[in-house]
Amino acid sequence: MTGKRGTEVTTRTTVPTRGDGTDVLVVGAGPTGMLLAGDLASAGVRVTVIERRPHETSNMTRAFGVHSRTLELLDARGLADELVKTGTSITGLRLFSRLSLDLSRLHSRFPFLLITPQYEVERLLERRAIAAGVTFRYGTELLGLSQSDASDTSGDPGDPGEVTAEVRGADGTRSTLRARYLVGTDGVRSAVRTALDLPFPGVSAIRSIVLADVRLMEEPEGLLTVNGTGDAFAFIAPFGDGWYRVMGWNRKRQVPDSEPVELDEVREIARQALGTDHGMHDARWISRFHSDERQAPSYRSGRVFLAGDAAHVHSPAGGQGMNTGLQDAANLSWKLASVVRGQAPDPETLLDSYESERHPVGAMVLRSSGTIVRLAMAHTPLQRAARSLASRFLNAVRPASARAMGMISGIGISYAAPRGAHRLTGRRAPDLELTQGRLYELLREGRFVLVAPKGENPAAPAAPGSVIRATWASDRRGALLIRPDGYIAWAQGR
Repeated sequence: MTGKRGTEVTTRTTVPTRGDGTDVLVVGAGPTGMLLAGDLASAGVRVTVIERRPHETSNMTRAFGVHSRTLELLDARGLADELVKTGTSITGLRLFSRLSLDLSRLHSRFPFLLITPQYEVERLLERRAIAAGVTFRYGTELLGLSQSDASDTSGDPGDPGEVTAEVRGADGTRSTLRARYLVGTDGVRSAVRTALDLPFPGVSAIRSIVLADVRLMEEPEGLLTVNGTGDAFAFIAPFGDGWYRVMGWNRKRQVPDSEPVELDEVREIARQALGTDHGMHDARWISRFHSDERQAPSYRSGRVFLAGDAAHVHSPAGGQGMNTGLQDAANLSWKLASVVRGQAPDPETLLDSYESERHPVGAMVLRSSGTIVRLAMAHTPLQRAARSLASRFLNAVRPASARAMGMISGIGISYAAPRGAHRLTGRRAPDLELTQGRLYELLREGRFVLVAPKGENPAAPAAPGSVIRATWASDRRGALLIRPDGYIAWAQGR
């Protein structure tokens, strides 16, 4: 299928570039695209990433929080410990002056929210991708795409199906790239989604949000400061190096994104929402944006997939946007690698499972982040009463607060299991202690892990590629077959 952009005509020279060196073309070099590309290349798949921005462009981006589940996935790639050193770990969240969430109760090696700028995540993922052999083409824009034999994704190395992408380099020269599959990780204004002519239904949830990275003369009492008064809300989080990320919104100043932002505006919002601006000064970056809540109806169209903000975009509340995209990539990468290498017994079903598993997660994040931002914006007596009631309920009912923390952190996310499957099937596997080491260290090989008692050889179902066999470090019985993304594919016994 060819999108509208694919029909453009130009008088410039077109340089045909046969994609013989590329199995998968990734469009977008943000965190989602780079994690995906690094995974694929580490699995022996030939990957090219194109990115519209020049490589040297500063990326003072909006994302700043890395949740527990994302840190676990980065741990499975040998990156988490290094990333943790770049930021500040927060174990307690206090919202709306009443609601307290104790992240230290999360059953994870990373029971906290890591505050670190997105560019630190990108730096580590890009380094890994380059080391794995990914080809990057910065300053390259996707103009359109088409598919041949889009219905045949058998994974046969000799099959003729491919995706053709028309691109334009920084010098204006157009060229053609071909690959067996293409993944759009190119953000909310995705050129891939546009080329597929896929809708992106939803609403603009909140307008005129301001962001700033500043110094403070007065350090906040808590590591994470959040409050809303009805007419304004503000959020302050430390990066750990003397800089703070501030986010704010003023109901009485709703202006277009193009309207300039001065530090005085940020200070005033903080004073309204928090009672003080903490002596903000020396802003290194200030921006204004609006927040949408949108989701593509499908994450797959033949040989083309969407992930990250190209597939779903949420309000910034809960800091789940970048994290959800990284988890999309971790889900898709091993499936796509298995198909490209011809190791998937049922390629269609495996590739379809990306959408069937991740689309409901994207919808859940839309609901949860939307609920948080609407509670923060509550200004009528009824809305404030509802916020107070919700806060008291979550504070008093531990299972409810644990579920809320599990959804926000990603620790509680699981995938639907087939009827009759073991109760653990589809759930996240914790970092099990095995005689061979920690589970997430074993997952760094990008393969399935079969865990069983010593001396036992359970009849687990076949898995794509070779399987790492491991044994419990305790007298635990039963067996688990764990996917490369850390979810349980099959279980037996207790």
